[in-house]
Parts: sequence; structure tokens; C-alpha cells
Amino acid sequence: MDKHNENRSITKSTEHETRSAALSSVLAAVFLTGLKLVVGLASGSLGILAEAAHSGLDLAAALITYFAVRLSGKSADQKHLYGHGKAENLSAFFETLLLLATCVWIIHEAFDRLVIKHVEVEALGWAFMVMLISIVVDVSRSRMLYRTAMKHGSQALEADALHFRTDIWSSTVVLGGLVGVEIANTYPALDFLRKADAVAALGVAIIVIYISVSLGIRTVEGLMDVAPEGMADKVKTMVESMSKVGDCHSVRVRSSGARIFIDVHLSLDGNQTLSEAHQITEEVEKLVQEAIPGADVTIHPEPIDRPVP
Repeated sequence: MDKHNENRSITKSTEHETRSAALSSVLAAVFLTGLKLVVGLASGSLGILAEAAHSGLDLAAALITYFAVRLSGKSADQKHLYGHGKAENLSAFFETLLLLATCVWIIHEAFDRLVIKHVEVEALGWAFMVMLISIVVDVSRSRMLYRTAMKHGSQALEADALHFRTDIWSSTVVLGGLVGVEIANTYPALDFLRKADAVAALGVAIIVIYISVSLGIRTVEGLMDVAPEGMADKVKTMVESMSKVGDCHSVRVRSSGARIFIDVHLSLDGNQTLSEAHQITEEVEKLVQEAIPGADVTIHPEPIDRPVP
């Protein structure tokens, strides 16, 4: 009973930490989206407006993540016998689609400014300041989200952290574009640098596309129950090293959000009592859970007609 209460306490602590991290991400996204939008409109910078759009979709992604984390923490029920962990995988998938949609607009507008229309960009002090503020905020929240994601195995929070890490890179690219505009204002012979803002926007899009595709592959793998690389072999090797276990086979591993589900078949001495066989399966379960914390382990013992040392 004490162990059950302890597990419930750990679960509630985990839910509180992941929800707090997701909520702080939402608040930070609201602040940065508003700040970039105001300064982008005032300066006419496509780079900053692209960043505002990027942050706006980050806000949508952060909201999706927040609700996904809340949902994934719900216990299993009659319709969801493996729990609600896949909500995190779906959240990360939608984040990928949102980011790719943003890239289409950024690339279209950037080519327009490079080839068709001329838009005057003012490299205001506020423009530089907002990008520096953005970088500081993004560094802080991406570290916090990644730390929480690794601690609790949350794919949704990890995806969110990845989003904000791309914000750091893309904000740096936009800063470079603004510097180019300022150089062109100071040295007219380098007027071609006025296009640096649109080029910076293309840089943002390329970064986001690369990260989005990588994230998309991972989320689809999660939704398709692709086993974590090397985990099945790790479990098989570990279990077969135990005494009284003949062999370990038909190992199946799947993830659902932060949860890992492992099915294991064991060959045991068929002449021992049921209680003795059960004791071995308990030891195997404990060993696997020590190596893979939080794993939900199902063990199927199979009798063989010989003693197992």
C-alpha cells in the first residue's frame, strides 16, 4: 500500500512538472509573438515578421503541447487500455505541420522581395533589441523544456524544446540580416546588403524545414510503434543473463508518449511450481524496470522439460 501511494505521489509530481513547463512555454510564446509582431510592422523587416509568424505557430504548438501533456497524464480507461500517451505523439505531429505551413509563406514572401517588389527595411534599435530579447528567452525556455522532457521522457515537451532551439538559430539569422541593412545604410556602395533581410528570412525557412522534417520522422515512428533502437536487444541480453531463465524471445517494445511497453517471453523449467515461476517473472520485471524506469512490462512464461541453472 505504501508503495502504491508512493507511485501515485511520483505520478502527480511528474504531471505537475510537465504541465508547469508546458504552461511557461505558452506564456513565453505569447510575449515573444506580440513583441516581434509590433517591431516587425514598425520596421518593415520581413525577417522579424517571419519570426513573428514562427513564434505565432510556436504559440499554437505550445498550446497543443500543453493540452497534450494534460491528456497524456490521464489514466487508462475502457477505451484507452494503454493510456493516453499517444496524445504526445499527435501533438508533435501537428507541430510539424504548423511549422511547414509557415515555411511556405516565408519562402514565397522572401522570393517576392528578392525578385519582384521592393520593401524598405528600417534597422531600428528596437529591431535589434527584440531579437536579442527573443534569443535570451528562447535559450532559457528551451533548456527548461529539454531538462523536463529528459527527466520525465516526454516527447511533446522535447518537441517543444526543439522548436524553441530553432528559434535561437533563426533569430540569430535575422540579426545578421538587420546588420546587413545597417551596413548598407552606412556604406552606399554595399547597397546589395539591403536584400540581406529577405535572405535571412529564407535562412529561417531552411532551418525550420530541416528541423520539421527530422521531428516529423520521429513522430511518425512513434505513431507507427517503431521500437526504440536497440532496446529489444538490450532487454533480451539482460534477461538471458539471469539465472533460472532458459532464454528470452519474442521481445516486443513500443512507446506511447513517455511510457514504454515491453512484452517478454521466457523459457522456464516446467517442473517447478507456479509460485516459483511467478517469483522468477517478478525478478525479471524488476530488473527490466531498473534498467528502463517507468516501463510497463508484461511477461509470458513458457515451460521447457529440463532444469535451468
